[in-house]
Amino acid sequence: MFKKLALASVIALATSSVFAGEPIKIGFVTTLSTGAGVIGQDMRDGAELALDQLDRKMGGSDVTIIYEDDGFKPEIGKQKTDKLVKKDKVDFVSGYIWSHVLMASYKKVVDNDVFLIGSNAGPSTIAGKRCHENFFSTSWQNDQNAMAMGEVLNQRGIKRLYIMAPNYAAGKNMVAGVKRTFKGEVVGQDMTKFPAQLDFSAELAKVRAAKPDALWVFYPGKHGVQFLKQYSQSKLAKDVPLYNIFTIDNLSLPRVGEWAEGSLMTQFWAPNLDTPANKRFVDGFKEKYDRYPSFYAAQSYDSMMLIDSAVRKVDGDVSDKDAVRAALTEADFESVRGKINYGNNHFPIQDFYLTKVIKDSDGVYTTEIVKKVLSNHQDPYASKCKI
Repeated sequence: MFKKLALASVIALATSSVFAGEPIKIGFVTTLSTGAGVIGQDMRDGAELALDQLDRKMGGSDVTIIYEDDGFKPEIGKQKTDKLVKKDKVDFVSGYIWSHVLMASYKKVVDNDVFLIGSNAGPSTIAGKRCHENFFSTSWQNDQNAMAMGEVLNQRGIKRLYIMAPNYAAGKNMVAGVKRTFKGEVVGQDMTKFPAQLDFSAELAKVRAAKPDALWVFYPGKHGVQFLKQYSQSKLAKDVPLYNIFTIDNLSLPRVGEWAEGSLMTQFWAPNLDTPANKRFVDGFKEKYDRYPSFYAAQSYDSMMLIDSAVRKVDGDVSDKDAVRAALTEADFESVRGKINYGNNHFPIQDFYLTKVIKDSDGVYTTEIVKKVLSNHQDPYASKCKI
């Protein structure tokens, strides 16, 4: 009897010691090559800053992070995700800029009982019927920023609107979002080819002919730079004011600042959002990288802080999936936006703001918050999620 008890004690000690010294393994999938690589680099910089501020430890354990380049292609993202889950055996997978890349990779993570912390893309499908208990977002559901913009357009008296967006999952969600709240007439809509189309001259000619009160667009990354250049060259601005979502950011402003100054957009965050965590993040980012962070970096920073909060709650024992899931849902950390409150589908319920492009006191272009548009906003797909 004594031998059996002694053996059980040894096994118990051996089991607990596994967790105490094991590193926390995180996979991070983003776009590090192609013209969109600048976004992925900003996400990586945000994640690295968070790990630095955590002394590269979570719950007393060292952190290993493996970055993978999806090459801006869903099939490559899926392959890299599969490697992280099955070969590298990571505890968490984070990142994902693009909705179509996330959708291709999603089941590879959640169906293998690994936690997926989305740092940008928020397709409607996984907010609704295909929600999963292992998925959490540190950004937003795609429709939400556009829904805030629809409210801004109403408040500014826009009656006739022209819409342009790329024809892929996120573009469709953004358009659905602005239409959900905009009360005027949509007098024209173009869904351009993605990612191939970078010439928008034909569509801008159609905008001129339609004579709308305003033009609303969603063109992230290099597509936004190309669009703004052509919009400026078209001289449409004097007749058709531009409103946008995710077309202008602190990555593109060094190149398009002059064209974009005064531009209005809606977001959950800007560098001047007054929270203690945001000040630590923005000051730390500027000191480390000598530039303003983008919202991509802010969300990636939060993804590391969310994982850290969960690992600390379970004392580093990430083998207890139910405990880790409960800790992630609790999100007991200081987000750049303040406290995160998760909805049933694990997307944040949060505020959205009208933001504007300005020059700061050093003459550097950035964005700042003008006013709050939506308070404690939950995405419209949460009711279809059964968790």
